[in-house]
Amino acid sequence: MKNRSLTPKRLKKGIYILPSLFTTGNVFCGFYAFIAVMNGDYTVAAWAIVFGMIFDMLDGRVARLTNTTSAFGEQYDSLADVVTFGMAPAFLMYSWVLKPFGRVGWMAAFLFLLCSALRLARFNSTKLETQGPDFIGLPTPASAAIISAIVIASGENLIGKATPGVIVIVIYTLAFLMVSNIKYPAFKQTLRKKRVTFPRFLFVILLCYSLATVPKIALFLLSLAYVFLGPVVLLWQDRSRKKAEAESQPVKADEVKQAKP
Repeated sequence: MKNRSLTPKRLKKGIYILPSLFTTGNVFCGFYAFIAVMNGDYTVAAWAIVFGMIFDMLDGRVARLTNTTSAFGEQYDSLADVVTFGMAPAFLMYSWVLKPFGRVGWMAAFLFLLCSALRLARFNSTKLETQGPDFIGLPTPASAAIISAIVIASGENLIGKATPGVIVIVIYTLAFLMVSNIKYPAFKQTLRKKRVTFPRFLFVILLCYSLATVPKIALFLLSLAYVFLGPVVLLWQDRSRKKAEAESQPVKADEVKQAKP
């Protein structure tokens, strides 16, 4: 007789209404972003993508809290992410600032969409046991967040008028980060813990306060900080590793000298 406690937990088959409704809200936000872009309402389209992020965060939380995770919900969520965080931001960037570049512009937008799909496919094909506490590559919602933040901040004259050349560089950088092996914190353990330290609790409170008080500025700064967080941590870890190796080499040399007769 097999021990069920040792077998991996499988996703339940079927469709659950509550989490699927939140995922449908995510799809609607992505579709509405297309409508807003075609009407020339680029800031509205950016906000639609941001609201899609909220639905995307809630559907997984609701599914886990209500124990209604399913294979259908997992695939539906990935398809929704391709629409809202892949196609919608790419179309928004192309219509907003990349159109004058011609082939270079629409190829940059396509590259962003392609890397978003590849990022989600890699995430779905990775076993749950090997995913770990961090994301491998920049998550697609985070890449869509920085694009939306740029559009919103530029529309509100918070960062000035966007330069097309800079936007092309941003698109290519985000596409590279999504398919890279750079690790980004998922904050899953912090959210699931029943108890956290007071500094972490205070940080969450300040984060919510800034988003509620100055949402446009906070969205831009937070999304930008998260995008840079992965490379900065990687460089810091690489520097610490090289420093540790450099410090250990003289010790080994001294040990060899002492060992000689």
